[in-house]
Amino acid sequence: MTTGSTPPPTAPRRSRARTFIPLAIAAWAVLEIWLLTVVADAAGGFTVLLLLVAGIVLGAAVMKRAGRRAFRNLTETLQRMPGQPGAAAPQTGPQGSRGNGFLMLGGLLLMIPGLISDVAGLLLLVPPVRSALGRYAERSLERRMRAATPGSLSDAFQQARIHRPDGKVVQGEVIRQDGAQPGSRPDEGPRPPLTP
Repeated sequence: MTTGSTPPPTAPRRSRARTFIPLAIAAWAVLEIWLLTVVADAAGGFTVLLLLVAGIVLGAAVMKRAGRRAFRNLTETLQRMPGQPGAAAPQTGPQGSRGNGFLMLGGLLLMIPGLISDVAGLLLLVPPVRSALGRYAERSLERRMRAATPGSLSDAFQQARIHRPDGKVVQGEVIRQDGAQPGSRPDEGPRPPLTP
């Protein structure tokens, strides 16, 4: 028997994103196919084929370059960590580390067959566009993190960002000495919340 009243379960509300994203993808695919046929009629099928192959080759080269840059930045960051031999004073981060995700997204869009995705991928290769999108994404994420309700997934990310003063974490395992079975509770009352 339960002591508290619990509200009846309600069906989760379908988000707008789950409704509109499939429709947007379908509309984008139809638009890409229509645009490819229009360009093929105007310039010829061989020209469209060359454009698509050039987009795939350029996209692969961009993604390879961005991946190498991300790996190099990760290696430099790990080498600068305190306690490592030859570690220098901490810096704010490598200069080229910002915008790697958008650079890889640009390469991926170039690799996807279609002229609209190629134009979007080429726009993401322009550094001012990448930095503007990065600032917008950062502000949007911060705004969503502040508006998060307690107990949500973003609240867990917010808690993970809390830094301890000494920076130490002690990992261990709890071993019970009283012989109680794991999972059984001697008192079935509510437990207080765990707070750091």
